[in-house]
Amino acid sequence: MPILTVLAVNAGVCVALFALLWLAGLRLRDVTFVDAFWALGMVAMAWSSLAATGPLTPHKVALTALCSLWGFRLGGYLLWRWRNHGPDRRYIRMMEKAKDAKGWGYGEATLRLVFATQAPLLFIVCLPVQLGQIGTGPGSLGPLALAGVALSLFGVLFETLGDWQLTRFRADPANRGQVLSTGLWRYTRHPNYFGDACAWWGLFLIAAETPYGLFALPGPVLLTWTLMKWSGAPTLEHRLRKTRPDYVRYMETTSGFVPWWPKQS
Repeated sequence: MPILTVLAVNAGVCVALFALLWLAGLRLRDVTFVDAFWALGMVAMAWSSLAATGPLTPHKVALTALCSLWGFRLGGYLLWRWRNHGPDRRYIRMMEKAKDAKGWGYGEATLRLVFATQAPLLFIVCLPVQLGQIGTGPGSLGPLALAGVALSLFGVLFETLGDWQLTRFRADPANRGQVLSTGLWRYTRHPNYFGDACAWWGLFLIAAETPYGLFALPGPVLLTWTLMKWSGAPTLEHRLRKTRPDYVRYMETTSGFVPWWPKQS
């Protein structure tokens, strides 16, 4: 199937998925679940590409399997967190601000600020698992793809361990209001975001061995930028600086993204 046809089919799947999610958000009056479907939507893009591009090849299997491992793990964890902790305060404040400043109703605000924004971002970020499956041959994985498999698996394991450590920390009432600074969190303030970036740079390396894979570079670049500079670390740290007295000192001693040995306070 031609490259533009595959991308068009995937774009249609993406739009349909987010339209259904928007309707679900209207019914629930809560859109927190969209974070989980950000990950699961990328899995849908991987499988849609697999179905549209013909016979299985090692690169297609690797891309789809690793994306599914990453997406089901992260999506399942975020759904569990939503069901246990309730609506995300970020979205509550976003909807209140849209109502007060622009006069938008809940439906218009969620459509404009959440679903219509996240759909194109998702489509771009998951370009490696789309373009990397087009025109691939039956040849085995090369050195670059094998390095990508290793990096992607490392990223999934790293963020899984980071999320597990954070969940255990929060489950202890004695840690209420405290800052987690042990385990992976001793070496990076965001092991989950770093793991995400590794997983998707690994998928890009696998795709880079295929005819159109290099054109997927905007995907991991955009993901890394959003995690480091836009909706990831900056948003979270802005809130934590206000609510956790020790967080400023933690920021001064701990790497912001790439794991590294802590500095002296």
